[in-house]
Amino acid sequence: MNNRQSKILEVIATQQRIEVTDLAKRMDVSPVTIRKDLDQLERRGLIHREHGFAYIENGVSDGTQLAYNYDLKCRIAKAAAANVEENETVMIGCGSCCAILAEELAHTKKDITIITNSVFIASYINQAPYGKIILLGGYYQRNSQVLVGPIAHTNSQMFSPNKFFISATGFSEMFGFTEDDYLIAETTHELTKQAQQVVMLFDSDKFSNNGVVKVASLEDINVMYTDDRIPPEKEAYLCHNNILIYKVPASKAI
Repeated sequence: MNNRQSKILEVIATQQRIEVTDLAKRMDVSPVTIRKDLDQLERRGLIHREHGFAYIENGVSDGTQLAYNYDLKCRIAKAAAANVEENETVMIGCGSCCAILAEELAHTKKDITIITNSVFIASYINQAPYGKIILLGGYYQRNSQVLVGPIAHTNSQMFSPNKFFISATGFSEMFGFTEDDYLIAETTHELTKQAQQVVMLFDSDKFSNNGVVKVASLEDINVMYTDDRIPPEKEAYLCHNNILIYKVPASKAI
């Protein structure tokens, strides 16, 4: 994705819906150029188009959340992917940053095996050149496109992945990492028991959020990838609880 497309994505994510001609004026390019950019963004599932408008749908699925802080999520995902070796078997939970990680792995690691309970992620990387995909079964949540519940738990017990990458919507020193959806939180928590190492992908803005259900306790997490805007007191607290933290720049280098 080039710099103009990143700016286009940022504008649409802020506006949620914008006229294509207005977008072309803001980017100071022709309507033909802006349409080519939008075509590429739409093919990647980042935006939608309708009757001269570009927009992002409201919702809780990974697809609807991809456009928000996309560049930052890419930096976090690429940093995490750099510590995945060829021939590894990894489990990836739901979440837009997790989806970008799966995409990065499926384009750069020739012999990677990805286990996931996210139908969206399995579909999102389906055309990628590399990666074997194992999709766990379970109850299908239509709104989130995630497989949850006892069947997902049982199926996960067949595997012992090297790493399990997860995300969350909030953090609390009392409860740990939190989520708004009970079934997603409960399923993710169960899946953490199968991995040798649990890795949290978590941009710093989420430290101001409080989810309602615990996804993972601090003792469940081995490593976190975040950005350098993490509040110092939160970083100190996590380090005190033996979580290894890797930080990426919060802003793109000029």
